[in-house]
Amino acid sequence: MTAHTKDASALQAPKTVSFADAFLFWLKLGFISFGGPAGQISMMHQELVERRRWISERRFLHALNYCMVLPGPEAQQLATYIGWMLHKTKGGIVAGVLFVLPSLFLLIGLSWVYIAYGEMPLVAGLFYGIKPAVTAIVVQAAHRIGSRALKNNALWAIAGASFVAIFALDLPFPLIVIGAAAIGYVGGLISPNKFKTGGGHGKSDKSYGAALIDDDTPTPEHALFRWSRLIQVLVVGALLWVVPMGLLVMQFGWDHTLTQMGWFFTKAALLTFGGAYAVLPYVYQGAVENFGWLTATQMIDGLALGETTPGPLIMVVAFVGFVGGYVKTVLGAGSLFLAGAVAACIVTWFTFLPSFIFILAGGPLVETTHNDLKFTAPLTAITAAVVGVILNLALFFGYHVLWPQGFAGQFDVVSALIAVGAAIALFKFKRNVIHVIGACALIGLLVSFYK
Repeated sequence: MTAHTKDASALQAPKTVSFADAFLFWLKLGFISFGGPAGQISMMHQELVERRRWISERRFLHALNYCMVLPGPEAQQLATYIGWMLHKTKGGIVAGVLFVLPSLFLLIGLSWVYIAYGEMPLVAGLFYGIKPAVTAIVVQAAHRIGSRALKNNALWAIAGASFVAIFALDLPFPLIVIGAAAIGYVGGLISPNKFKTGGGHGKSDKSYGAALIDDDTPTPEHALFRWSRLIQVLVVGALLWVVPMGLLVMQFGWDHTLTQMGWFFTKAALLTFGGAYAVLPYVYQGAVENFGWLTATQMIDGLALGETTPGPLIMVVAFVGFVGGYVKTVLGAGSLFLAGAVAACIVTWFTFLPSFIFILAGGPLVETTHNDLKFTAPLTAITAAVVGVILNLALFFGYHVLWPQGFAGQFDVVSALIAVGAAIALFKFKRNVIHVIGACALIGLLVSFYK
């Protein structure tokens, strides 16, 4: 009887979650959220659904399905959503900010070490091994997304067309996204079965005991949809974009590096369907080719740093901002570190602001309707196009790693062997990305000592 009572008590829902407890959890999550979106979502599921039971399995997946439809980092948006459900707007802001903040500080520090001391033999040796690993990681990303997204010949054709568009025709990434969305829309009307979404995050009937926000828990007052609240969120969100952008324009002018970073990464934030790997080609086209904020090699190194720090992988944009601000001496030759740090913060602000607006504005509608949210046919086509774009990115990285001086130069056999070894570790042995990067960095360091 006692054992039965104890078991029943263990399955009772938590009575409440204080804001302080939630704050500490989100802070901890910000420091340990390695592994990309899949790892981060899994970590939140284990902690919030299975162990702490702050939210039920079904409500967790309901929120996740909404976040998957949005542009932007879905894991960070999911944390924002759950924080908002628990403790209103302040809870959502704290959860979302703490998911990003530790990564921002770490990347500012690592970016400074990289740009200031990157030519030192120790640092150069580490990155010599890391670059081939990054190439293998991007190939794995293309394979992972492709195996989930390319379910029929129509989607394969879209992926192939997007690869040709960006590789051979050098079309801008936004144009490819718009074209894929249009094809998906028309295709969804003509042949809807070919544009149904496959895989992903579906319903689950698993139960881990009663949760604070359970399947049948009434929608809290603050989460009910009201037009007045929607307008308020949109107005505040617009002001949070207009005011800093206006200050940048007044202080520096429209063509200044910092102002252009704010505008460019606002557009990038609205194009991140399919995750960080999908938007990287767009960031490369703008940051490397159009603005010259950093070099192609530095872009590869930045992705490696993004892979080895907690937080969303899209935080690689903070590295891009830091290097761009530092190299362009946006605050003068005597304030290089400050210039990089300010640029990194500006880039992070404009990249993540839309995610908060999407959650705080759209969350009440989602909670009020409680209908299943599915990917639309245009989004299915965009995801297929993303596969071709990421494959192009892998070829681009491979070219710069294996032929550092161009095709006219010497083929780097050692880098090729490291890349093949990393690919085997990732594909065959399913090794963790961080472990692969660490091992390749060590190999690169050893090779650099014997050169």
